[in-house]
Amino acid sequence: MPIRCEIADHVARVTIDRPEVLNAIDMAAEAELQAIWTRIEADRDVRCVVLTGAGDRAFSAGADMKGGSGKSGLEYWAAERPGGFGGIALRQTLDVPVIARVNGHALGGGFEMVLGCDIVVAAAEASFGLPEARVGRLPLDGGMTLLQRQIPFRPAMGVLLTGRRIQAAEALSLGIVNEVVPRAELDAAVDRWIAEILVCAPLSVRAIKQTVRRAAHLTAVEAQALRLPAVVEALTSQDSDEGVAAFREKRKPVWKGR
Repeated sequence: MPIRCEIADHVARVTIDRPEVLNAIDMAAEAELQAIWTRIEADRDVRCVVLTGAGDRAFSAGADMKGGSGKSGLEYWAAERPGGFGGIALRQTLDVPVIARVNGHALGGGFEMVLGCDIVVAAAEASFGLPEARVGRLPLDGGMTLLQRQIPFRPAMGVLLTGRRIQAAEALSLGIVNEVVPRAELDAAVDRWIAEILVCAPLSVRAIKQTVRRAAHLTAVEAQALRLPAVVEALTSQDSDEGVAAFREKRKPVWKGR
């Protein structure tokens, strides 16, 4: 299988397993990713997702130009791609946190997948870029629309209009990445982020992500007025009462996700 998905201890670990092509995404890998995100969305036991690439060279080099569909750029743009590149770049229905474990190059669609994640932990050797303009294409699956919403305008345009790569340290300074660590410490750093997420009430985390993702286009006042399903569920949950009780009793809460 081009994609591996392992679920244990409330964590889904999704690995793009095509290191021979720098974990580039072809049609089969795209279809498998779409199916995996749908399965995770339906599994309420999953509280966190880690997305990464196999090997040490690349997170993902984006679209597999040798194993693609043969469509023209216009045909590709016109085709329906739920959730953007890899099914994750523009996904609005996955309400659990997604951590990008960036083990190497994240280019084109690979970078778009990173932009679709919530937390990004990168190895020091990692690099990021949207080189589509250099080959006469466009970053259609989130690159043009996400980057300039996540970092300041001029740095975003500097990346988009030149197709240049930026290294992990620069990505950290721009706010694209949460943490940069030596390669040997990458898994430990990701595990720390997972542990901090799992300490929190799962329904609270879902409600926070759902609100942030679905209200980003609104003013703060409009967003505050939304009555999203995950927010209502969290506020009326047993976990909401458990959190207060645990605080008063000076003990760790026992989350049930309901």
